[in-house]
Amino acid sequence: MNIIICSTNYAPELIGIGKYNTEMAEWLVVQGHQVTIITAVPFYPAWKRASDYSACSYRKETIHGVTVWRCPLYVPNQASGWRRILHLLTFGLSSFPIILSRIFSRPDVVFLVEPPLVCAPAAWLLARLSRAKAWLHVQDFEVDAAIEMKMLPKMLQPMALWFEQIILRRFDRVSTISENMRERLLSKGVDAKKVRLFPNWVDVQRIYPLDRPSEMRQELGLSDDQMVALYSGNMGAKQGIETIVQVAHLLQDTPNIQFVLCGEGAVKTKLVHMAQELLNIRFLPLQPFDRLNELLNLADIHLLPQLANTADLIMPSKLTGMLASGRPIVATVAPHTQIAGVVKSCGTVVAPGDEEALKAAILSYANNRDLRIQKGKAARHLAMEIDRQKVLQEAWE
Repeated sequence: MNIIICSTNYAPELIGIGKYNTEMAEWLVVQGHQVTIITAVPFYPAWKRASDYSACSYRKETIHGVTVWRCPLYVPNQASGWRRILHLLTFGLSSFPIILSRIFSRPDVVFLVEPPLVCAPAAWLLARLSRAKAWLHVQDFEVDAAIEMKMLPKMLQPMALWFEQIILRRFDRVSTISENMRERLLSKGVDAKKVRLFPNWVDVQRIYPLDRPSEMRQELGLSDDQMVALYSGNMGAKQGIETIVQVAHLLQDTPNIQFVLCGEGAVKTKLVHMAQELLNIRFLPLQPFDRLNELLNLADIHLLPQLANTADLIMPSKLTGMLASGRPIVATVAPHTQIAGVVKSCGTVVAPGDEEALKAAILSYANNRDLRIQKGKAARHLAMEIDRQKVLQEAWE
């Protein structure tokens, strides 16, 4: 097949949607398909354009057999409100001519990843003009999340919801990454016959429990009796990572617990400032992919904070790696959410913003190695169910 993928995110971005787009595109090439991705200049998660890419010009390249078209993109220092809207609109406008020009390549499938939904008209039009299948894959409900987080001005909310409803009903197939998000698609009026579950995956051959301590433990000078509580990923507004720093304050006199926060993002400077007097918290930059397994095995437990009003609008991409590493997860989400449903068998769920409950959960693991081992095995078992090969084979068969 000739497959066109449209998304703002792609390699060399290491985490989030870009990681999944890259792994899927390269897997499709290995299966013998012709794949083109129309994407933006790399910018995530630091929200800063990669220095070797221009913000104002187009660029074509080939990465591991995938044809990559880079389109101009405005990248704001702070992705909020009107700046976020302008960020999305610039990609929607700059990618429009490239998307439509693919009609001459006669694609069989046009695969759009949301966010951004602003590219949907061009992707749908390309599919119709070329008689290809139009497939929308929802990684985040960006309109709902923007409303919940008050990032979308009230005057634009009705128009955004109307636009989303029209788009969702026009595509031939609409997939998403969790059961709760699938139910939300149905509640928005999408025909159940069009809806598919297409979960995020993990390569369990690359991410796996080590039979030795992580090399990073020695690099950080951590003793054998210190339990590491790790957060790794995007440091953005949707995560509620401030709660981790607040709990680190509460546990600063507990020497056997060390917090490690690894990644980049819009709120990292704020977090570093909040933690400047703490000795029990370390900050690390985003690690290269060949160090990811060592990083995830640095954890004795993983921390997965989420804001209360966004936890069922997204399914964090970092969760799959946590599961594959075979470590327990402590998540701050409401009990009815999809994240809670996953975590309850392999970790602990506490209410968002409840610092005392999060503190108690962390202490329960610090004082019980057997519990960490038990929950870690359960996590690894879940990861085996979403192995990369299995998920992609079922989605594209």
